[in-house]
Amino acid sequence: MDPLLETKIRVPTAHASRISRPRIREHLASAAGAALTLVSAPAGFGKTTAVAEWLEASATPARRVAWVSLDAGDDDPGRFWAYVVAALRTALGDEADVRWPEPAAPADVVITALLNELLVLDADVVLVLDDYHLISNPAIHDGVGRFVDHLPPRVRLILLGRADPPLALARRRVSGRMVELRAADLRFTEEETETYLARVGAALSRADAAVLAERTEGWAAALQLAALSMRDRDDRSSFVAAFAGDDRYLLDYLAEEVLDRQPAPVREFLLRTSILDRLTGPLCDAVTGQVGGAAELERLERANMFLVPLDERRRWYRYHHLFADVLQAHLAAEPAGTVVALHRRASEWHAAHGAPADAIRHALAAGDVERAADLAELAIPAWRRAREEVTIRHWLQLLPRDELRRRPVLMIGLIGARASIGEFPADTDELLDEAEVLMGHTSVVGDPAQLPAVPAAIEMYRAARSLTRGDLTGTRTHGRRALDTAPADDHLVRSAAGGLVGLAAWYAGEIDAAYDGFATSVEGLRREGHLADVLGCTIILADLRVAQGRLRDAHRLYADGLALGTSTLGAPLRGTADMHVGLADIHRERGELAAAREHLQRSAALGASNGLPQHPYRSRLVEARLCAAEGDLVAARALLDDAERVYTTDFLPGVRPIPAMRAALLAQHGHLDDALAWADARGLRAQDELTYVGELEHVVLARVLVTRGRVARDPSAVDEAIGLLTRLADAATAGGRAGDLLPVLVLLALAEDARGSRAAALAHLDRALRAAEPEGYVRVFLDEGPRLHSLLEAAVASRGPTAFVHGLLGAGLVAVHATPDAARLVDPLSGRELDVLRLLATDLTGPEIARELSVSLNTVRTHTKRIYSKLGVTNRRAAVRAAAERRVVPGA
Repeated sequence: MDPLLETKIRVPTAHASRISRPRIREHLASAAGAALTLVSAPAGFGKTTAVAEWLEASATPARRVAWVSLDAGDDDPGRFWAYVVAALRTALGDEADVRWPEPAAPADVVITALLNELLVLDADVVLVLDDYHLISNPAIHDGVGRFVDHLPPRVRLILLGRADPPLALARRRVSGRMVELRAADLRFTEEETETYLARVGAALSRADAAVLAERTEGWAAALQLAALSMRDRDDRSSFVAAFAGDDRYLLDYLAEEVLDRQPAPVREFLLRTSILDRLTGPLCDAVTGQVGGAAELERLERANMFLVPLDERRRWYRYHHLFADVLQAHLAAEPAGTVVALHRRASEWHAAHGAPADAIRHALAAGDVERAADLAELAIPAWRRAREEVTIRHWLQLLPRDELRRRPVLMIGLIGARASIGEFPADTDELLDEAEVLMGHTSVVGDPAQLPAVPAAIEMYRAARSLTRGDLTGTRTHGRRALDTAPADDHLVRSAAGGLVGLAAWYAGEIDAAYDGFATSVEGLRREGHLADVLGCTIILADLRVAQGRLRDAHRLYADGLALGTSTLGAPLRGTADMHVGLADIHRERGELAAAREHLQRSAALGASNGLPQHPYRSRLVEARLCAAEGDLVAARALLDDAERVYTTDFLPGVRPIPAMRAALLAQHGHLDDALAWADARGLRAQDELTYVGELEHVVLARVLVTRGRVARDPSAVDEAIGLLTRLADAATAGGRAGDLLPVLVLLALAEDARGSRAAALAHLDRALRAAEPEGYVRVFLDEGPRLHSLLEAAVASRGPTAFVHGLLGAGLVAVHATPDAARLVDPLSGRELDVLRLLATDLTGPEIARELSVSLNTVRTHTKRIYSKLGVTNRRAAVRAAAERRVVPGA
């Protein structure tokens, strides 16, 4: 990413010539309760001045103001939100304890993090986005819409622009969460016109001021121009009368009056520098070929020549947009070579000062397509490292097609930029073929260092293209070719190719090959220093180890990832929160529920912005499984519902569909009708052809059939389940997926026991126990509850006592039979409700109970209400007494 310009996040300084406009201040102040204030009017209506003047006049110590002056280069989600974060950081200063999201984080992560942090701030915050009409990217509009919808009460967003943004304005008007300020509100009244002209030394009589206000329709820019024109005139009434003609010519007339009255050197300076979006002394000197640009800018500002300072030191400026348009229109009358030379000089200066986007823009304006292409090629590596793929795509798509198709490096750059944001347009294959042909012929190259990587990149993107089509064979073929042809030091291409080969293998259920592919990817990412991506791949590698039944290896991977994430001197790497979530799931599976809960709490403490794209889904899923293990079925179901809402596959095989996991939970806890409804809705049958990606659904179907067979005494359902489970066990065994095999073996044991085949049931259980013991699997047995307990006792009798099985029986007795008399309740208390009930019998207050259990006070209140309802009481003392009488709490 190009360096952020501090001048763009400075709150504009109100000009000395401004006048007080109480009606506009009152209009803005009346919007205090609205999340969004829209200031929308054509150019030159004083939008920026009006808001800046109100902010200055109504400033309070408790209010913070963050301002972003947008330009066309900010039409990139990453760059846009980076400026928003920078502006808020500057406004809030060091006194605010805020965990700012990383600039390279995805936009949705940045938005969520900002909303979470702003919610807890003890300050009023006003965020102003100026010139928002320059934003056209739908992704940014969607993000801003989401940002507005969830703004905390003490935060207010003000959008300034020349056109209405696509932000569902009708809905916001109806909801009353938006206040608007439009051209009709901003127009100068007759009184304001008279006051303003007097302030700037161009006083008119009230009658003349009224005429000028009418002719200009209160247009602030036109009034400024008129004031400049009248400054040295004696007969100002005649001047005003001269504007009795068509208003369409008003701006041209005033501009000519202003420019004609300037000395030739000043006029030339104005015209030649009008091509610049931002002006500073050295840049102006480079463009004009003169010296003294800084001093001239200061003089122009003092003369009110429509120059807006962009920083407090008066080093950077911009022309009023409308005035710049007028200057450029006059510049167009100069010889064509003049304009071309100016843009070429501007391009050279920006390229030399680390601003490639501006350098490319001026090169294109100069008609120097080849230079623009060279500059883009040179900028691609840095943009790619900063993940500014939208910027790459923007500039490459502006190049003429003929120029692009002469340059294989740029063609690959465009394909990569599109692919990184999930775009594979119809011309992708054609571009890849053309790039390959160019590699065998003479081609144009702006950065020779990138050329050797092109052949491997072509194969890598062909592999990605194949994956989007579901062509796993093609994905593997092209991915392996990429690995074979990539230069040894091209770690990014090797990493991407390895990951694609791994994905293809994973989709096919070939876990060993998938692991090898992602291990290659991790090696390349480490070499390139992309450590956050290393953590992302760590999650995948651990998932694969769990599928293989190698729980200890998965734990080691997460522990190493956690060490990597916290090894830097600064804030933990993005993805560290995901390492805690992974460790929580491992501890849960081992039956170490307290450790699991601790890791989830440590993950949450890092904040949502520290998580990778799948973090919202995975964290909720793991907590749901933990709540189920703790006996809190209500919380588990709610968390699964929330996980489904935020679910994203991130191009990974969806082997854990939330609806299937919800159905499994329902079936395990006796909600058979709901689980059956899910299976019917999915159209699942025991005779279906099995696939790896759909395996979990068929495991859940088998569970539903076993439960139906036992509850409804339906032997055919049990037989169907055994046939399906046998095929699932064969597939998992053939794929080397011992972890996926374990729950299948446990279900086979339960199914055979339901059929009355105790010997077969014990054989399956014994196989499961032998596989589980070395890795420490516990919950796969305990989650089955009492139904498996008798089988475990029989296993002790048949295979001899072992510490592992005795440990399961002990844990099972605590988990399942800790409250034998609680079953007399119509709706037994959950494990978490029992924890709350025990503490209700103490002298602890509600907040103290919440702290003791590491939950919120609202969660404690919710559990308490459920306890009262289940025990048929209305207060704490009665609940404790009823629990003792009914022996709900052990030892009570």
